Formats: sequence, structure tokens, C-alpha cells
Amino acid sequence: MEVRQHALGVLFVLSGELDFDSVVQLHEAADDELARSKGSLPVVVDCAALTFCDSSGISALLRLYQRLTAEQRALRLAAVPASVSRLFNLTGLDQLFSVHMDAAEALAAGSHGRGDVEADQQNEERSA
Repeated sequence: MEVRQHALGVLFVLSGELDFDSVVQLHEAADDELARSKGSLPVVVDCAALTFCDSSGISALLRLYQRLTAEQRALRLAAVPASVSRLFNLTGLDQLFSVHMDAAEALAAGSHGRGDVEADQQNEERSA
């Protein structure tokens, strides 16, 4: 796993497997990032090179989501592989996570989290 700082947020680049043996790297990166920065910039998890994700990986992403939400920061996922996307659909996590086509899109998505975007869309529909 690699962590990159950007003006629009923090990018966690995953590669290989996100499973019981490797989630510790995600936990450590999240601990380091949250200790270092107390701002409101989002965290983007780039899954383009992710080849496998099991329930431990899903739990690690949920934990990261909860921690960021507590700090009023957004978690955005980018380039989620089809196999992982299917897991999100089956578990309902596709309704929780903000998923984007690639890391650049996720970083540029603005300051809203998933719930804020949905609320804004509903308000716009009511106004029309």
C-alpha cells in the first residue's frame, strides 16, 4: 500500500490482496494519516490494482469510513474491481460508500460525502 498527499485529499493506493494478512497496512496508514492531519480533506482509496478483497478487507474499509465520518471527513473509493463491487451490492455497502471511476474523479468530487450529495440532489428535485 502507498499513501500520497494531494492538494484535494489523501490517496491510499491499494495493490494485490486486501485480506486478513494485509489489512494491518490499511489500519496503520489510516492511524498515521488521522494522527497527522486534522483537516477536512477526504481520503480516497484507489482500488485499481486490487486483485482480491475478503470480509477482513471490507471490515477495514468500514472501520476507515466510520473513523473518517467521526472526524467529518469523506471516504471515497476509486476504480473498485467488479468482484468487490458485487460484494458491496450484496451487502448494501454500495449505498454507503462513495464510489468513483478513478482516483482523479474521486479527488475532484468536492467536499460532500455521499449523504450530502444525495441530500443536495433531493433538494434540487424539490426546487424544480
